[in-house]
Amino acid sequence: MDDILDILKERGFIKQVVFEEELKEELSSGMVSFYAGFDPTADSLTIGHFLPILLMKHLQLAGHKPYILIGGGTAYVGDPSGRSDMRSMLTPKQIEANSKSIARQLKKYLSFSGANSAVIVNNADWLLKLKYIDMLREIGADMSVNRMLGFECFKSRWDKGLTFLELNYMPMQAYDFLHLNRKYNISVQMGGDDQWANILAGADLIRRKESKKAFALTLPLLLKADGTKMGKSAKGALWIDKQKTTPYEIFQYLRNTEDSKVAEYLKRMTFLSIEKIDELTKFEDERINIAKEVLAYEFVKLLHGEEDAKEAQKQSEAAFKNGNVENMPSVKLVLTGDESIIEILVLTNICKSKSQARTLIEARAVRIDGRIILNFDEGLTQDELTAKTFVIHKGKKLHLKVNF
Repeated sequence: MDDILDILKERGFIKQVVFEEELKEELSSGMVSFYAGFDPTADSLTIGHFLPILLMKHLQLAGHKPYILIGGGTAYVGDPSGRSDMRSMLTPKQIEANSKSIARQLKKYLSFSGANSAVIVNNADWLLKLKYIDMLREIGADMSVNRMLGFECFKSRWDKGLTFLELNYMPMQAYDFLHLNRKYNISVQMGGDDQWANILAGADLIRRKESKKAFALTLPLLLKADGTKMGKSAKGALWIDKQKTTPYEIFQYLRNTEDSKVAEYLKRMTFLSIEKIDELTKFEDERINIAKEVLAYEFVKLLHGEEDAKEAQKQSEAAFKNGNVENMPSVKLVLTGDESIIEILVLTNICKSKSQARTLIEARAVRIDGRIILNFDEGLTQDELTAKTFVIHKGKKLHLKVNF
């Protein structure tokens, strides 16, 4: 096997790792079982969750065995990592429904056949059966409260208060790693770098309880040039579920990537060779736009397949290059004809609220076909009502055909 850890480093997948040389030796000497966890806090993953999936895919292609953990048990508590307040409590029915939906999504991206076939597990299967006193006796003496409270995921919550419920999340995730190590001989847990403390706690617990090798590995979160998390648009999260976020929306989001982030995203969000990526990103002028289009196409192809990638590309070209209205992204509405443009902007989900729509109109950022909308009470013209179709332009980057 190739030195997969060096390949992952070159592509920007590694933020922190414990016992790196020891892990490198393990990965190069035979098949290693590893896992990453996904808590079912919603009924779909976002594109931010897709990075750990791609990391798992790289490792599986290198001959290692992936386990996908659905956090149906840990979701009862809620992860405080990266939070300034406590997560909303989900009902058991919500958790179960979300778990099934996320499992269906994850099955698309890894191989479930062969010697290193992927396996999906749900920590509800063991955590919900645990007796509290037994768990305390099992792991309590091997986890330092002083050390736990020293981690940033807990320190950042002092001002607003850290609940005892949330304090239990780290021991539960550590217990997951211990359980999976005992049952499946899993020796590596990975996740985003906001999970470093939780993953490290599990690896440390295995080494203390079982005197066996265990490794923690994190990947850096996807950040935009301004340091904020990638994966949020003006309309909210970018979901893997294409009923929530269309392939075109993801394509266009990536097509508008900042120049300084294109090479990084290509390395982490596609399987293009480093040589090809270097060739695409060697320009610092308008030719970098070709690299952005390749990034958008390749990522949508990974996420939804080649057919959706081609369709999203066609829609983008129609909206921004050749003006082909027929191929432009579109939506069908039921309108009476009395609606204001402000109301239509909300109905099409271009704006979240009427106040946001007013702000755009005030900035002269909205056009219907060729005319700029100048007044808050402006509606559709008689020609537009007769045609029963028009194109909304929001600034230079959003163009939507409306049929009604």
